[in-house]
Amino acid sequence: MTSSRTVRKLCDVRDLMRDCYRETLTLQSLSLEAELSPWHFLRAFRDRSGEPAHQFLTHVGIDRAKDLLTITRRPITEICFDVGFTSLGSFSTLFRRQVGVSPALFRRQVRSLITVPGRFPWSFVPICFVHHYGAGQPVF
Repeated sequence: MTSSRTVRKLCDVRDLMRDCYRETLTLQSLSLEAELSPWHFLRAFRDRSGEPAHQFLTHVGIDRAKDLLTITRRPITEICFDVGFTSLGSFSTLFRRQVGVSPALFRRQVRSLITVPGRFPWSFVPICFVHHYGAGQPVF
């Protein structure tokens, strides 16, 4: 059974992993932070979070990459390195495995959902509002 102190330490390590996902985090440094042996840290982290520490870090990096692919026009290779991956091939493979599509296709799909202000402004307004307020009426 895991003590409440250990659970707090594991939560602190999880938060550290989220905040410092770009840096090289070693098993030794994470287990020292949790004040556990490396083997016990791996086991306790997996038991508490439901996934191994390395997989957790991968998910954090992929989630950040999804954000960057959505809001920036930066090259995929640059984003790959910015989120802590050292290989574009492994990044693309892991991204496809977690998200279901390649990073490039993800970016194209997300961009198709984002509307530019002033472009098709009435397409997402319920028709009852259009009839009541009128498409040509000023809002203010």
